[in-house]
Amino acid sequence: MPDSKRIGGLVGPTIVAMMLSEFPLVQPHLYDAQIPPVVYLSGVLMFVGGLAIVRAHNHWAADWTVLITLSGWFFLVLGLFRMFAAGLYQRGSANASATLFMVLEAVLLVIGLIITVKAYSKTAA
Repeated sequence: MPDSKRIGGLVGPTIVAMMLSEFPLVQPHLYDAQIPPVVYLSGVLMFVGGLAIVRAHNHWAADWTVLITLSGWFFLVLGLFRMFAAGLYQRGSANASATLFMVLEAVLLVIGLIITVKAYSKTAA
């Protein structure tokens, strides 16, 4: 559990900060002019972060710590997709509705908040 709390203490606030800063109501035109090389670069960063999480925390327990593992796998897979299909990802995100982005980012925000609260709580579980 100390590893989960330590990793969750990094992952949770990072997800919260990313989701809040990318939220369409905060920055409505953030993705309007993205280009494939920038998508590729963000994919590399997501892949490395996801791989680090999975290598350090690949725990499949039936508690909140599985959210850390799932977030690691999510970032790893999304990073690979952005790396190998940057143009496709860029075109798909340009054609997606703001509502879809808000729903997806709201779900990820809630997950990030749960991880953050659990990681910084005084209880062991």
